[in-house]
Amino acid sequence: MEYTPISPFMRPISHANLRVIERPEASIPGRPVNKWELLRELSKAQATFGVSERDLTVLQGLLSFFPDDSLGGNAEMVVFPSNKAICERLNGMPCSTMRRHLARLIEAGLLHRRDSPNGKRYVRKHGAERVAFGFDLSPLYYQSEEIARAAEAVREAEERVRRLREVVSLMRRDLAALAEFGDELQPGLRIWDQIRDKAVLIARALRRKLTSDDLSTYRADLEALLDQARNIIDGPETEEMNTNGAQSERHHHNSNKESIEFEPALEKNAAASGVPDVDTNELVASVDEQDRRHLPKIPIHLVIAACPSLKTFYQGEIRHWHQLFDAACHVRPAMGISASVWEEAQRFMGPEQASIVVAAMLERFEDIRSPGGYLRALTAKATAGEFSCGPMVMALFGRRSAA
Repeated sequence: MEYTPISPFMRPISHANLRVIERPEASIPGRPVNKWELLRELSKAQATFGVSERDLTVLQGLLSFFPDDSLGGNAEMVVFPSNKAICERLNGMPCSTMRRHLARLIEAGLLHRRDSPNGKRYVRKHGAERVAFGFDLSPLYYQSEEIARAAEAVREAEERVRRLREVVSLMRRDLAALAEFGDELQPGLRIWDQIRDKAVLIARALRRKLTSDDLSTYRADLEALLDQARNIIDGPETEEMNTNGAQSERHHHNSNKESIEFEPALEKNAAASGVPDVDTNELVASVDEQDRRHLPKIPIHLVIAACPSLKTFYQGEIRHWHQLFDAACHVRPAMGISASVWEEAQRFMGPEQASIVVAAMLERFEDIRSPGGYLRALTAKATAGEFSCGPMVMALFGRRSAA
């Protein structure tokens, strides 16, 4: 054709009509492009070109009128269906709606109108020359490489969001697990409830479609909370406890000994609680200095009197410390106390005190949410020299008297 018109028939001209149709050779793709693959790429990059799904539906209908599967080559890329034919191809879309979406495709630079002098769409041949008036698809073909690059950029952005969402999900799971683990190690800290609440809120947020900025914000929050939780769990106190445990590994002593020193303050507590007087002739003052820190300062019959529930779960006699130890070993698994927590308690409390603690915990089992975490916390106090089983036993007498 000798001339390519730019003005539409009986419509005002716009910037879209002023775009140059004849492209430089460097901008024209060197090979034909499959029209359906190009449409899929444009569907992925639709936000870049400012078109909607409905616009692309109309474009799909126009492409269906193009006889070849590929755009490009020497073929004229002009389709000339009537408005009625287009609407029928679009499953009965209203003509006014179809024209509105066509205008958006033209404004986006993906189509161009080639209107005939009378506005009709048709093809006419002059010998070997073929002239068509209708919708020119060549702008879509000329931008095929740009469309492909935009679609790839969208895929890369989606992949980044997917990976970021995956990282946030894993970090949230780790945060929830650290909250439970930290509550076992150091129960009663408000930080664990705060961490649990944050994990629940992020889990709810992950049910929605989040942007990259939202996910980055959640990741930063999670990193800060994870570091805080790790510092509490693996902080200086825990390191000191582990160091003391390694340095003060005590030698195994005879658990049959009844050589214990009665704690003077217990006499007043026992009298106030209505506990029978203790025969001090059974007590011996001389114990090894290294074991003195671990041995209980309370007679075993007082422990048995304060913890009657132990006999319900242990049928053997409990008159000596090694028998109490056997009873504690027997009920410990049923209470949900792991072997590692039990061994750690023995290491830092001594077998006798650890057995007394288990017996006392059994007496108040319904009030203890996490026996393993509770025992671990008491072990930490014992390591720091801040724990004595005597008041714990006497509190059971006081509780029974109040009841």
